[in-house]
Amino acid sequence: MLRSPLVAAVAVASFAMTGLAGADTHSGLEQRLAELEARIAAAERRADDAEQRAELAEAQAEGRLAAEEVEERLAKVERQASGEEGFSFNAYARSGLLIGEDGKSAEGGPYLTPAGSQGGAVGRLGNEPDTYAEAILNYRQTYDNGAKAHYRTMLADGTTTSNDWNDDSNLNVRQVYAEFSDLPSFTGVFENASIWAGKRFDRDNFDIHWLDSDFIFLAGTGAGIYDMQLADNWKSNLSLYGRSFSDFPVTRESPGDDSGDTDNLILTSNNYFGNWQWMVSGMSAADNEERLLDSGDTAADSGFHTMVAYHGDSFFGLGEGNFKAAVIHGQGLGGETKGIGSNGSLTEDATSTRVGLYGTTYLAPSWRVAPAILAETSEDRFVEGDQYDWATLNVRLANELTENFEMQYEASYQWMDLDPQGFGGNNAVEGDYTKFTIAPTFKPEVGGFWKRPEVRLFASWSDWDDELNDYSDGDAFGSDGFTGSQWTFGVQTEVWF
Repeated sequence: MLRSPLVAAVAVASFAMTGLAGADTHSGLEQRLAELEARIAAAERRADDAEQRAELAEAQAEGRLAAEEVEERLAKVERQASGEEGFSFNAYARSGLLIGEDGKSAEGGPYLTPAGSQGGAVGRLGNEPDTYAEAILNYRQTYDNGAKAHYRTMLADGTTTSNDWNDDSNLNVRQVYAEFSDLPSFTGVFENASIWAGKRFDRDNFDIHWLDSDFIFLAGTGAGIYDMQLADNWKSNLSLYGRSFSDFPVTRESPGDDSGDTDNLILTSNNYFGNWQWMVSGMSAADNEERLLDSGDTAADSGFHTMVAYHGDSFFGLGEGNFKAAVIHGQGLGGETKGIGSNGSLTEDATSTRVGLYGTTYLAPSWRVAPAILAETSEDRFVEGDQYDWATLNVRLANELTENFEMQYEASYQWMDLDPQGFGGNNAVEGDYTKFTIAPTFKPEVGGFWKRPEVRLFASWSDWDDELNDYSDGDAFGSDGFTGSQWTFGVQTEVWF
């Protein structure tokens, strides 16, 4: 085979041309050589596949391999080619520059408003100043008995600096787990079930992408079993996650010298009945009631969380598209309705109820729309008598103008009525926030809200009631030059595969 020598020859040619070509032609030659190398690499992959198939056919013809063994090895080649077996890489990333009217970096993010600290997200288009990236490494293997194993490691980092090197990196290993499926010894209700252990995001989390907000986010370190078939129309998952509550003060006299830690254990049953989903979780965090709350109230050491959701395969029954809707309720440690069991500062009397829905559809062949609603009411979260009420309405609209270009538009409105009862030094406020964005967007191929990558230019205008500037001395609202009627401009890329 001459594949490897051919690549070497290309490298030699590249070196020679570098010395001979002038400055004006050098970059063009380099680009053509790079394209040639890419085509050769693709040809090599196809040749490897064809070579393996030819060798198997030859071995079968000579009687060295039985037909069954040839089929098994051919199936393995096909699994590797399709990504069902072997190494694979997935990623999510966004990176953008957000500039205000003064020509300096602007405040932004979907959790910008006073309600953001309680999960009140607003539309993210033209509103993100950060760089965030996830790198997901997978290895899949199929065994001779048909059993399958999946190993995953996920690295993630986020920053708001525009510099190429960040001294304050937030690099984390967010997932490390192994999952086994198609185990031949599993029978009955477990016949199609898979088991896992390690640190992971739960498989069945789902979100409203345009708000950068999960409906629910269950994650931590533990173990579970997916897809138990309890009845013809009933599949069930069972998991136990642990989350760490660390270094919380337990005495007022010397909170820095006397701190506590505990684990919040989250037992979850997640059930599917056709398009319906019912999720219920119970939580226990031993000794968390010793946590010193600024209010003097008792921190919760247990909690309850439940969600009823519907995953629609049409646009609210009106046409092609999809929609999701959910109602969520939590008490005690379950009062953090999105990040299940992640907040140890909730009181034992905390209660929260959240509703969310979104849908996507085409209004016309080149126009698509995605409306979304997210709202929550909660009380006694951190202080007896506190109350946080907010609601967000968001609409993302896109007009596909060519195969590679579309115009995206977004309107976002949020109402909030927040009464923290002095918690965190914050003041009671009530008011509205409004944002409009226009974003010329380039894509390799348009068609649907889920196709990436994208490169966007954008301009956003946002405004809010003056009263919201008084909520906190520590947030962006009310800071110098950021009091309402703001214009921001920028560029952003978003990638996933």
